[in-house]
Parts: sequence; C-alpha cells; structure tokens
Amino acid sequence: MKILGVSGSLRAGSFNTQLLRAAAADAPDGVEVELWDGLGDLPVYDQDLEADVPESVRRLREVWGSADAILFATPEYNGSVPGGLKNAIDWASRPKGEAPLLNKTVAVIGASMGQFGALWAQQDLRRILGIAGARVVEGELPVARAHEGLDDAVLGALRAKLEALVLAADALETAA
Repeated sequence: MKILGVSGSLRAGSFNTQLLRAAAADAPDGVEVELWDGLGDLPVYDQDLEADVPESVRRLREVWGSADAILFATPEYNGSVPGGLKNAIDWASRPKGEAPLLNKTVAVIGASMGQFGALWAQQDLRRILGIAGARVVEGELPVARAHEGLDDAVLGALRAKLEALVLAADALETAA
C-alpha cells in the first residue's frame, strides 16, 4: 500500500515534515510512505486556470490520485490551516466528480512548538477534507512542543494513526 505524506509546511526544518519522515521510517510491513514536496510549486487556485491546468497542478492531481491514502501533517498558523495547504486541497478537490480527493482515505496529524500541537488546524483540516470529498479517519494526533523531539509515546501514537489509516483504506478497497 502506498500512503502519500503531505506536509503543510514549506520550512526546511519543519516539525510536520519530520513527523511524516518518522511515519515513513516506522511504517507497517507492506506499507510505503512517500513524501510529496510540491506544495510550494502550486499557483493560487483560480478557476480560470481550469481550462489549461498548470503542470504543477497536473502533477499534484496525478500523485495524490494514485496514492492509496494520504497522511496530512499540518502546522497551525493563526489558529488554522496554512494557506498553502488549503490551496493544494482546493486544487485537489477539482474537477467535480473526478477530483483526486474524492473518496480518498485520509488522516490528519500535526505538530507545533506550542502546548496544543496544532489541534485547531487539525480540526479545521479534517472538516475541509471532508467537504472536499475525502474519507477522513477519525481523530487527531497533536504533537505539542515538537522542538523537544519525538518521544516513544508520540511515535507509538503515530504508528497507531498510520495503522488506522491503512485499515480504513483497506476497508474501502475491499468494499469496492
């Protein structure tokens, strides 16, 4: 099974990207977690561009569409989801009826230096993804004080979240 890891942060030292790398390093047998790094290449969503979709958007739609599931890791900016991540979801929620997010199994995690672990952003992101047509795995994984490192409890919770994502994606595949 191929799970795509999407970080909502462009920062080189991103705690959310580190979280996704930890998920990739400890993925269950038979599961590959591949990190997607095209967030910074996307133009701002503009419906007028749908007639001649930019190459970066074509790549996003192809890569997100071919994944069995997507694990989103979001920081929290001003109490919500970073604009670049929301922009990528806007592109991936179209075209209607054929969007890569339509019925895609997804899960949400997040890390921040604060005490709440990007919890508000995760809640918003789960709502946004559901409205976009994704099948969102229940619950968040807030990683607080991420600058202090990932301890065994966080790594265990991360593995459990990844296993829940795999089970949900398998269930959808089995039902199809």
